[in-house]
Amino acid sequence: MKTGSLTALAALLCLLGQTSAWALDQADSQRLLSIQQRWAEVQYNTPEKQKAAEFEKLAAQAQAFTQERPAAAEAWIWNGIVVSSWAGAEGGLGALGKAKQSKAMLEKALELEPKALQGSAYTSLAALYDRVPRWPIGFGDVDKADALLHDALRINPNGIDSLYFWGDHLYREGQYAEAKAALLQARQAAPRPGRELADEGRRRDIDALLKEIEPKLD
Repeated sequence: MKTGSLTALAALLCLLGQTSAWALDQADSQRLLSIQQRWAEVQYNTPEKQKAAEFEKLAAQAQAFTQERPAAAEAWIWNGIVVSSWAGAEGGLGALGKAKQSKAMLEKALELEPKALQGSAYTSLAALYDRVPRWPIGFGDVDKADALLHDALRINPNGIDSLYFWGDHLYREGQYAEAKAALLQARQAAPRPGRELADEGRRRDIDALLKEIEPKLD
């Protein structure tokens, strides 16, 4: 590989937050970015009735990625994110089973490399603990979500996702002023190259949550 290609690859890996022991090659990095971008298209631009079917298709791609690159934490993270999103879109009894699958995938990523993708496994796992019903129905756990989000923020204190989910967590706990502050900080997060649609959609999530918070601050 030429020096220029190596430099370009190194830059791409940095942009993706690559820190795992398994170094993704250029093709794998592009594959990861393709999954990320398709996830954003389904999450933010697909009609609600079609989301479950589209996430199911994307989950098959993400699963294949983990099977072919089982040592890559990044692959496990995005397998977990896609399956979690599929669960949310599907709802019903089947959603809990998918949430458990997602939890296992994210835990696998943490075993491989906790700092991969700037700690995204911590953030995504925390979101599951915040949203899944508590025992005896599910595994939801506010305290675990809180601890995981603190871990995520230590790794990525200014990330749009880590700050959004921290704000969402605070909102769920009735800490409205603190939630607003976190969300406003998330709104100012630096853009992520190649993740423009995801950033735009996340800012819409932030704005929607801020609207819910404002009446509670009166």
